Amino acid sequence: MGTYGDGGLELLGDPTRRAIFELLARRPRSVGELAEQLPVSRPAVSQHLRVLKNGGLVVSHPEGTRRVYRLNPDGVAGLRAWLDRVWDDALTAFHKAAESAPVDPEQESQ
Repeated sequence: MGTYGDGGLELLGDPTRRAIFELLARRPRSVGELAEQLPVSRPAVSQHLRVLKNGGLVVSHPEGTRRVYRLNPDGVAGLRAWLDRVWDDALTAFHKAAESAPVDPEQESQ
């Protein structure tokens, strides 16, 4: 998924893809429905959806003559897992730094 093990976060580096991701988080939509909400063309929306789909964050299914896109729960879970790991590492590092920080003798006497 992600180039540097980032769970697909790099896919959301583009503002239009982030907007599409947020719209799909609210409910599944077709390319036309997404294009109505965004300042880009339908072909541009399709290109962004292709990137999100190839990255595993979006899936689609046919509905009549159109394709409906929604977030891929597995892809979103991978993104969340990566963020959780980064956050856990940051908290662990902060905890270690706090434990090894020298104690100010003036504060101890107060």
